[in-house]
Amino acid sequence: MDKKTTAHPAPTTTSDAVNGAPCWVSLMTRDLEDAQEFYSAVLGWNFRPARLGDEFSIALLHGRPVAGIGALAHALQVAVAWTPYFAVSNADEAASRIRERSGTIAVGPMTFSAGRGALAADRDGAVFGIWEGELFAGWGTWEDDEVPAWVRLRTRDAFEAAIFYGEVLGWASGKAGSCEVEYQDEEVHLRCGGHVLARLSSGALEAAADPTIRPRWQVIFTVPDVDEAAKVAVKLGGTIMEEQTTSLGEEITLRDPEGGLFTIAPRSADVGQGALRT
Repeated sequence: MDKKTTAHPAPTTTSDAVNGAPCWVSLMTRDLEDAQEFYSAVLGWNFRPARLGDEFSIALLHGRPVAGIGALAHALQVAVAWTPYFAVSNADEAASRIRERSGTIAVGPMTFSAGRGALAADRDGAVFGIWEGELFAGWGTWEDDEVPAWVRLRTRDAFEAAIFYGEVLGWASGKAGSCEVEYQDEEVHLRCGGHVLARLSSGALEAAADPTIRPRWQVIFTVPDVDEAAKVAVKLGGTIMEEQTTSLGEEITLRDPEGGLFTIAPRSADVGQGALRT
Protein backbone atom coordinates (compact mmCIF):
# COMPACT_ATOMS: atom_id res chain seq x y z
CA MET A 1 0.00 0.00 0.00
CA ASP A 2 1.46 3.33 -0.97
CA LYS A 3 2.07 5.80 1.81
CA LYS A 4 0.74 8.73 -0.21
CA THR A 5 -2.32 9.03 -2.38
CA THR A 6 -3.78 11.69 -4.62
CA ALA A 7 -7.38 11.12 -3.56
CA HIS A 8 -9.52 14.22 -3.84
CA PRO A 9 -10.57 16.02 -0.64
CA ALA A 10 -13.95 15.11 0.80
CA PRO A 11 -16.77 17.63 0.67
CA THR A 12 -16.72 20.06 3.58
CA THR A 13 -19.22 21.37 6.09
CA THR A 14 -18.63 23.77 8.99
CA SER A 15 -18.19 23.46 12.73
CA ASP A 16 -21.60 25.08 13.29
CA ALA A 17 -23.23 21.88 12.03
CA VAL A 18 -21.79 19.77 14.88
CA ASN A 19 -21.13 22.42 17.54
CA GLY A 20 -19.63 20.89 20.71
CA ALA A 21 -18.93 17.50 19.14
CA PRO A 22 -15.50 15.95 18.52
CA CYS A 23 -14.76 16.78 14.89
CA TRP A 24 -11.17 15.66 14.22
CA VAL A 25 -8.09 14.00 15.71
CA SER A 26 -4.56 15.15 14.97
CA LEU A 27 -0.98 14.18 15.81
CA MET A 28 1.71 16.77 16.39
CA THR A 29 5.02 15.09 15.65
CA ARG A 30 8.61 16.04 14.85
CA ASP A 31 9.17 14.13 11.61
CA LEU A 32 6.21 13.95 9.25
CA GLU A 33 7.70 11.34 6.92
CA ASP A 34 8.70 8.98 9.74
CA ALA A 35 5.25 9.29 11.30
CA GLN A 36 3.60 8.48 7.97
CA GLU A 37 5.74 5.37 7.57
CA PHE A 38 4.89 4.17 11.08
CA TYR A 39 1.13 4.73 10.98
CA SER A 40 0.84 3.45 7.43
CA ALA A 41 2.31 0.13 8.54
CA VAL A 42 0.46 -0.12 11.86
CA LEU A 43 -2.99 1.20 10.90
CA GLY A 44 -3.07 0.72 7.12
CA TRP A 45 -3.33 4.41 6.30
CA ASN A 46 -2.51 6.26 3.09
CA PHE A 47 -1.73 9.97 3.10
CA ARG A 48 -2.36 13.04 1.01
CA PRO A 49 -1.16 16.64 1.50
CA ALA A 50 -3.35 18.99 3.51
CA ARG A 51 -4.26 22.54 2.53
CA LEU A 52 -2.57 23.79 5.70
CA GLY A 53 0.89 23.48 4.12
CA ASP A 54 3.81 21.13 3.56
CA GLU A 55 4.09 20.27 7.24
CA PHE A 56 0.61 18.72 7.36
CA SER A 57 -0.91 15.59 5.86
CA ILE A 58 -4.29 13.86 5.95
CA ALA A 59 -4.47 10.16 6.81
CA LEU A 60 -6.93 8.15 4.74
CA LEU A 61 -8.45 4.72 5.35
CA HIS A 62 -10.16 3.21 2.30
CA GLY A 63 -10.12 6.69 0.77
CA ARG A 64 -11.84 8.39 3.71
CA PRO A 65 -10.14 10.96 6.01
CA VAL A 66 -9.35 9.58 9.46
CA ALA A 67 -6.83 11.94 11.08
CA GLY A 68 -4.31 14.70 10.51
CA ILE A 69 -0.56 14.64 11.13
CA GLY A 70 1.52 17.79 11.42
CA ALA A 71 5.29 18.18 11.93
CA LEU A 72 4.74 21.00 14.40
CA ALA A 73 6.07 19.82 17.74
CA HIS A 74 9.35 21.74 17.38
CA ALA A 75 7.79 24.88 15.92
CA LEU A 76 5.13 25.17 18.62
CA GLN A 77 7.25 23.76 21.44
CA VAL A 78 4.63 21.21 22.42
CA ALA A 79 4.89 17.51 23.20
CA VAL A 80 4.39 14.87 20.53
CA ALA A 81 0.78 13.85 21.12
CA TRP A 82 -2.53 12.78 19.62
CA THR A 83 -5.22 15.39 20.28
CA PRO A 84 -9.00 15.43 19.69
CA TYR A 85 -10.57 18.67 18.41
CA PHE A 86 -14.07 19.85 19.25
CA ALA A 87 -16.23 21.98 16.97
CA VAL A 88 -17.10 25.49 18.13
CA SER A 89 -18.91 28.35 16.44
CA ASN A 90 -16.42 30.95 17.70
CA ALA A 91 -12.88 29.93 18.69
CA ASP A 92 -12.12 33.18 20.52
CA GLU A 93 -15.23 32.96 22.67
CA ALA A 94 -14.54 29.29 23.45
CA ALA A 95 -10.96 30.12 24.40
CA SER A 96 -12.23 32.80 26.79
CA ARG A 97 -14.61 30.31 28.41
CA ILE A 98 -11.73 27.86 28.89
CA ARG A 99 -9.64 30.49 30.69
CA GLU A 100 -12.60 31.66 32.80
CA ARG A 101 -13.06 28.10 34.07
CA SER A 102 -9.38 27.65 35.05
CA GLY A 103 -8.35 25.80 31.91
CA THR A 104 -5.37 26.98 29.86
CA ILE A 105 -4.76 27.92 26.23
CA ALA A 106 -1.37 26.67 25.06
CA VAL A 107 -1.52 27.79 21.42
CA GLY A 108 -3.89 30.14 19.59
CA PRO A 109 -6.50 30.73 18.57
CA MET A 110 -4.62 30.75 15.26
CA THR A 111 -5.97 31.44 11.79
CA PHE A 112 -5.57 28.85 9.03
CA SER A 113 -6.91 28.73 5.50
CA ALA A 114 -9.92 26.65 6.56
CA GLY A 115 -10.70 28.25 9.93
CA ARG A 116 -9.40 29.05 13.40
CA GLY A 117 -8.14 26.68 16.05
CA ALA A 118 -6.51 26.53 19.46
CA LEU A 119 -4.77 23.98 21.63
CA ALA A 120 -5.96 23.93 25.24
CA ALA A 121 -5.89 21.94 28.49
CA ASP A 122 -8.68 21.40 30.98
CA ARG A 123 -8.37 21.97 34.74
CA ASP A 124 -6.77 18.55 35.25
CA GLY A 125 -4.26 18.99 32.43
CA ALA A 126 -5.90 16.88 29.70
CA VAL A 127 -5.04 18.43 26.32
CA PHE A 128 -7.67 19.04 23.65
CA GLY A 129 -8.27 21.35 20.72
CA ILE A 130 -11.08 23.59 19.54
CA TRP A 131 -11.86 24.30 15.90
CA GLU A 132 -14.02 26.89 14.14
CA GLY A 133 -14.43 26.52 10.39
CA GLU A 134 -14.55 23.90 7.68
CA LEU A 135 -14.80 20.20 8.52
CA PHE A 136 -14.51 17.05 6.46
CA ALA A 137 -18.06 15.88 5.84
CA GLY A 138 -16.49 12.65 4.59
CA TRP A 139 -14.87 12.01 7.97
CA GLY A 140 -18.15 10.93 9.63
CA THR A 141 -16.42 8.43 11.89
CA TRP A 142 -18.79 9.00 14.77
CA GLU A 143 -21.80 7.75 12.81
CA ASP A 144 -20.47 4.51 11.37
CA ASP A 145 -21.04 0.99 12.65
CA GLU A 146 -17.35 0.27 12.05
CA VAL A 147 -15.71 3.40 13.38
CA PRO A 148 -12.03 4.05 12.51
CA ALA A 149 -11.54 6.41 15.49
CA TRP A 150 -13.19 7.53 18.72
CA VAL A 151 -12.16 9.30 21.95
CA ARG A 152 -12.32 8.79 25.71
CA LEU A 153 -11.37 11.22 28.47
CA ARG A 154 -9.59 9.54 31.34
CA THR A 155 -9.86 12.09 34.12
CA ARG A 156 -9.87 12.57 37.88
CA ASP A 157 -13.65 13.05 38.15
CA ALA A 158 -15.82 12.47 35.10
CA PHE A 159 -18.76 14.50 36.47
CA GLU A 160 -16.62 17.57 37.18
CA ALA A 161 -15.02 17.23 33.76
CA ALA A 162 -18.43 16.98 32.08
CA ILE A 163 -19.43 20.27 33.73
CA PHE A 164 -16.24 21.97 32.52
CA TYR A 165 -16.61 20.77 28.93
CA GLY A 166 -20.34 21.37 28.98
CA GLU A 167 -19.83 25.03 29.88
CA VAL A 168 -16.98 25.46 27.39
CA LEU A 169 -18.51 23.58 24.45
CA GLY A 170 -22.22 24.02 25.05
CA TRP A 171 -23.06 20.45 25.97
CA ALA A 172 -26.57 19.94 27.39
CA SER A 173 -27.38 23.57 26.63
CA GLY A 174 -30.89 22.81 25.42
CA LYS A 175 -30.19 24.46 22.07
CA ALA A 176 -31.31 22.67 18.92
CA GLY A 177 -28.65 20.18 17.83
CA SER A 178 -26.60 20.46 21.04
CA CYS A 179 -24.92 17.37 22.45
CA GLU A 180 -26.36 15.75 25.57
CA VAL A 181 -24.60 13.98 28.43
CA GLU A 182 -25.74 10.92 30.36
CA TYR A 183 -24.35 8.48 32.92
CA GLN A 184 -24.06 4.88 31.74
CA ASP A 185 -21.83 1.93 32.63
CA GLU A 186 -19.94 4.04 35.20
CA GLU A 187 -18.99 6.60 32.54
CA VAL A 188 -20.32 9.94 31.34
CA HIS A 189 -21.31 9.65 27.68
CA LEU A 190 -21.49 12.52 25.21
CA ARG A 191 -24.43 11.82 22.93
CA CYS A 192 -25.69 13.62 19.84
CA GLY A 193 -28.24 12.46 17.29
CA GLY A 194 -28.53 9.06 18.95
CA HIS A 195 -24.79 8.39 18.85
CA VAL A 196 -22.27 8.34 21.68
CA LEU A 197 -19.48 10.62 20.45
CA ALA A 198 -17.13 10.45 23.45
CA ARG A 199 -16.78 8.79 26.85
CA LEU A 200 -15.52 10.32 30.10
CA SER A 201 -14.28 8.01 32.85
CA SER A 202 -12.99 8.72 36.38
CA GLY A 203 -9.89 7.44 38.16
CA ALA A 204 -6.94 9.19 36.51
CA LEU A 205 -4.16 10.42 38.81
CA GLU A 206 -2.72 13.88 38.11
CA ALA A 207 0.70 13.17 39.63
CA ALA A 208 1.10 9.63 38.29
CA ALA A 209 4.50 8.75 36.84
CA ASP A 210 2.79 6.54 34.25
CA PRO A 211 1.48 8.80 31.45
CA THR A 212 -1.28 6.33 30.60
CA ILE A 213 -3.08 6.99 33.89
CA ARG A 214 -2.62 10.76 34.06
CA PRO A 215 -5.64 12.85 32.93
CA ARG A 216 -5.68 12.78 29.12
CA TRP A 217 -7.88 12.44 26.09
CA GLN A 218 -7.34 8.95 24.73
CA VAL A 219 -7.53 8.64 20.92
CA ILE A 220 -8.59 5.13 19.93
CA PHE A 221 -8.22 3.70 16.42
CA THR A 222 -9.88 0.48 15.35
CA VAL A 223 -7.95 -2.24 13.53
CA PRO A 224 -8.84 -5.69 12.13
CA ASP A 225 -6.34 -7.47 14.43
CA VAL A 226 -5.23 -5.72 17.64
CA ASP A 227 -2.39 -8.11 18.46
CA GLU A 228 -0.94 -8.03 14.95
CA ALA A 229 -1.05 -4.23 14.79
CA ALA A 230 0.72 -4.06 18.16
CA LYS A 231 3.44 -6.43 16.92
CA VAL A 232 4.02 -4.24 13.87
CA ALA A 233 4.20 -1.14 16.06
CA VAL A 234 6.81 -2.70 18.35
CA LYS A 235 8.85 -3.91 15.37
CA LEU A 236 8.96 -0.32 14.06
CA GLY A 237 10.09 1.20 17.35
CA GLY A 238 6.81 1.61 19.20
CA THR A 239 6.22 0.53 22.81
CA ILE A 240 3.29 -1.26 24.44
CA MET A 241 2.22 0.87 27.41
CA GLU A 242 -1.01 -0.79 28.56
CA GLU A 243 -3.17 -3.80 27.69
CA GLN A 244 -6.71 -4.18 28.94
CA THR A 245 -10.03 -5.79 28.13
CA THR A 246 -13.05 -3.48 28.22
CA SER A 247 -16.75 -3.91 27.46
CA LEU A 248 -15.83 -3.03 23.86
CA GLY A 249 -13.10 -5.65 23.56
CA GLU A 250 -9.32 -5.79 23.80
CA GLU A 251 -7.49 -2.46 23.86
CA ILE A 252 -3.73 -1.89 23.64
CA THR A 253 -2.21 1.53 24.31
CA LEU A 254 1.00 2.19 22.40
CA ARG A 255 3.65 4.87 22.32
CA ASP A 256 4.95 5.65 18.82
CA PRO A 257 8.71 6.11 18.23
CA GLU A 258 8.46 9.84 18.99
CA GLY A 259 6.36 9.48 22.12
CA GLY A 260 2.78 9.91 20.86
CA LEU A 261 0.29 7.78 22.80
CA PHE A 262 -2.60 6.12 20.99
CA THR A 263 -4.83 3.11 21.56
CA ILE A 264 -5.94 0.35 19.21
CA ALA A 265 -9.17 -1.62 19.55
CA PRO A 266 -11.00 -4.23 17.45
CA ARG A 267 -12.74 -3.17 14.25
CA SER A 268 -16.07 -4.98 14.23
CA ALA A 269 -19.72 -4.15 13.93
CA ASP A 270 -20.28 -4.98 17.60
CA VAL A 271 -17.53 -2.63 18.75
CA GLY A 272 -18.70 0.13 16.45
CA GLN A 273 -22.27 -0.11 17.66
CA GLY A 274 -21.09 -0.28 21.25
CA ALA A 275 -18.92 2.79 20.83
CA LEU A 276 -21.67 4.83 19.25
CA ARG A 277 -25.05 3.49 20.19
CA THR A 278 -26.98 1.82 22.95
